[in-house]
Amino acid sequence: MENAPVTSDAPYAHIDHQDRAATGMSPAVVLLFALAGGIAVGNLYWAQPLLTVIAGDLGVREGAAGLLVTVTQIGYALGVLLVVPLGDVLDRRRLIPAMMFGSAATLVASAVAPSFALLSASLVAVGLTTVTGQLLVPFAGDIVRAEHRGRVVGTIVSGLLTGILLSRTISGLVAELFGWRAIFWLAAAMTFAVAVVLRRALPADLPRQSIPYRSLLASVFFAVGRHRAVQATLALGASAFCVFTMFWTGLTFLLSAPPFGYPLGQIGLVGLVGLAGALAARRVGALHDRGWSVRTTGAALVLALASLALALAGARSIVAILAAVLLLDIAIQAVNVLNQTRLLAVDPAARSRLNTAFVAGNFMGGAIGSALAGALWAAGGWLALMEGAGAIILVALVVFVCSRRVLDVR
Repeated sequence: MENAPVTSDAPYAHIDHQDRAATGMSPAVVLLFALAGGIAVGNLYWAQPLLTVIAGDLGVREGAAGLLVTVTQIGYALGVLLVVPLGDVLDRRRLIPAMMFGSAATLVASAVAPSFALLSASLVAVGLTTVTGQLLVPFAGDIVRAEHRGRVVGTIVSGLLTGILLSRTISGLVAELFGWRAIFWLAAAMTFAVAVVLRRALPADLPRQSIPYRSLLASVFFAVGRHRAVQATLALGASAFCVFTMFWTGLTFLLSAPPFGYPLGQIGLVGLVGLAGALAARRVGALHDRGWSVRTTGAALVLALASLALALAGARSIVAILAAVLLLDIAIQAVNVLNQTRLLAVDPAARSRLNTAFVAGNFMGGAIGSALAGALWAAGGWLALMEGAGAIILVALVVFVCSRRVLDVR
């Protein structure tokens, strides 16, 4: 087969989309997708609260221990770019459990790693194999009825967000009781158990067309380039995630400084307010199903701007800050779910590749946000941070207004 870009209908050339969509997804399968995605993505964050303990145990500086988070994220980025596109050509009923089994093995390797270097290598492998959540979302987009796609995607994304938020809290508690290695043993056991269930319970996948791997990766860029709705959606997603990362990075600086002076444990508890964002993600997907995706996206961007204004005006009040956290999480997760649901409707044959582009775009936006947070805090503190974040949201609103017509995809 020639190494040419893959057209949108190639992998489904012999399939009646309406007949396949009519099977839908049972509530139990939706719950399984959400649980599996949450456990998978949670594996990226077990080490974050434990860096000081790991540094002391393995005899490295705390600053060096911070590299464990970096290498895990690098592994995840590689997995998104190199593994997730395979969801468009391989049988996901086999691919997804295989990735979960691989993730369980890398978590065991992390639990027994005798040195910092080997732990770092193991965590790169953890990141590379823990992309199950990004395979499950487009899989659900294929098998669920179109009129319920937003609600189902919202539920699965809610599971992913809950996994991210709870992993840090659970990690600290388990490590305090049993040591830092115990959390990796626990994570390995949970991941292995879910892999076994997925192997038995995943619904049948659509038939897939064989595509050369190089062509498959190249077609990620082709799929983005041929759809204006995708380009606008990726810009909105990267902007929203950039602001989200800026805010949360800067919040640590704010709450650890006067007048708050909170210890890290108390700052971590503020993150639990983000569970509201996970709940909002579950609910907002249904608005896409009702045809309100575009107007809700615009409203969410306005809400994000208002939450930044509240955070700036109430910079000395913990009540105002918590309210801003709540509103910003709801706004950003609403944008996130609506963006992802929209992409699943643009090109059914390239859902995994478009999801790769979406996650990669968000990842780059988050990286830029982290860099900007430090620079803006050093330049002008919380005021500069909130003004910078507000400017990015305003740019996103301009993109939204100019792209409203092409964003109306169902």
